[in-house]
Amino acid sequence: MRIAVVGGTGDFGLALAHRLVDAGEDVVVGSRDAARAEEKAGEIGARGAANEEAVRGADLVVLAVKAEAALPTAESLAAALGGTPVLSVASELRFTKEGVFPTAEARSIAERTQELLRAPVCAGLHSLAAASLARGPAGGDALVCGDDADAKALALELAAKVVTGRSFDAGPLASARALEGMTAVIVNLNKRYKGHAGVHVTGLP
Repeated sequence: MRIAVVGGTGDFGLALAHRLVDAGEDVVVGSRDAARAEEKAGEIGARGAANEEAVRGADLVVLAVKAEAALPTAESLAAALGGTPVLSVASELRFTKEGVFPTAEARSIAERTQELLRAPVCAGLHSLAAASLARGPAGGDALVCGDDADAKALALELAAKVVTGRSFDAGPLASARALEGMTAVIVNLNKRYKGHAGVHVTGLP
């Protein structure tokens, strides 16, 4: 599978790309700056390119930019993406003195991304931290949701390669609201207990 990681020069994107390279995948690191993409990709044995070039010919595109850049980036890449499936991993968070909260926005980033694209959008990997992926496969399981069965199958295949546990189908794209909110819970746990929390799903065959 050829995977393009848009935002692949950031902490999460690069760590995810590294794990996918280690798993034997054909990975292209995308960035607005082609030279930076090539530099960072070279550090992990991947290829680098400007975002529009990176997504062309990919089987799956991971939208790994920061939350505030997710929608503008998706919109700018709509023509280049065409019908290529997209995995959205971003979460909007509010950082306060009392803790980290999910956004007050009713719809998830993934749902809003879907409105901008012809390509099917899935959401997932929200319980995984860049710091965990940077050291190796992240501990625990990964959750993925989406409305397109074929796109979700690709996203689940990718997710299974970067965790020590399993990847699970968490339902329709509307479930992204819960998955993105889970990031706030994970961040609060990590801040309170000085760790790198993950999610383990129990009781399933």
